[in-house]
Amino acid sequence: MITTKQKCYLRSLAQTIKPVFQIGKDGVNENMLRDILAYLNKNELMKISLLQNCPITKDEAVKILEEADIFIVQKIGRQIICYKQSDKAKNPIIFEK
Repeated sequence: MITTKQKCYLRSLAQTIKPVFQIGKDGVNENMLRDILAYLNKNELMKISLLQNCPITKDEAVKILEEADIFIVQKIGRQIICYKQSDKAKNPIIFEK
């Protein structure tokens, strides 16, 4: 479980990154979810953007991501910030104790 302080730290790290994936007219399918999990395995933190023509709402997308054991750091506007701890990350995020 991530504390409020850790969540705040993740949000500050996410300010400088750009959205990596865009959810469009196909919504979140199995292939996209596999790619998202592979990216999070390498980087731990990412932004996802929902396009205007996306058939699902932001809350539906969040529910799908949470079912895949991805922690949602923040939902703001049409963007979702996701985090998943990984042992294989290039630069793992280290929280202060």
